[in-house]
Amino acid sequence: MTTEAAAQKIWDYGHMNQNLKKSDAILVLGNRDTRVAEYAAQLCLDGWAPMLICAGSGSIHDHVKGRERFIGTTEAEVFADIAFKKGVARESIIIENKSQNTGENYQFAIDKLKANSINPKTLIVVQKPYAERRAYATGKIWLPDTELIMASPLISFQDYPNEFISKDTVINFLVGDLQRIREYPKKGFQIQQEIPGDVLEAYEYLIKKGYTQRMI
Repeated sequence: MTTEAAAQKIWDYGHMNQNLKKSDAILVLGNRDTRVAEYAAQLCLDGWAPMLICAGSGSIHDHVKGRERFIGTTEAEVFADIAFKKGVARESIIIENKSQNTGENYQFAIDKLKANSINPKTLIVVQKPYAERRAYATGKIWLPDTELIMASPLISFQDYPNEFISKDTVINFLVGDLQRIREYPKKGFQIQQEIPGDVLEAYEYLIKKGYTQRMI
């Protein structure tokens, strides 16, 4: 096994490859990758749903490299501005700018939806490619009766690193997310997800290689 192969194995597990379908709303979860917001906005413009909910404050992470663009504002407001500039109408954008983690993204977004008399039966949830499964497992805690369709920018593991996030940082995130998929169901933060043996082998390999910065 190599570091690249192990990381790709976990990336593929985290990316759920679901098909899009017309939905009641699109929820873009807070994070520092503006490509996620651009993709969510395009889905709205393409008619997959009439409403776009931009969630997340993320201010607790303002000390992290790559978050310079968010200082003094919130992830939700930055993402909403991206959507508006791409052509999504202001009245089609709901901003939830208080949440600080994925669970709160869902919790507070649901409150916003209810305030706008929206009770989604089907919801498109947009997140980073490798974080789809973790976001799904969290979402089913908050919306057990809603069909969640996970979506993300069409970017490969090889092409994902950019000026804001290095490949090593991505691999650390992959390891940290998989650990949370294993551990968070015990805390009630996520539903249980089956993890194939080869994915766990890749996870243990990367831990031995020192990719532990994002572990809890």
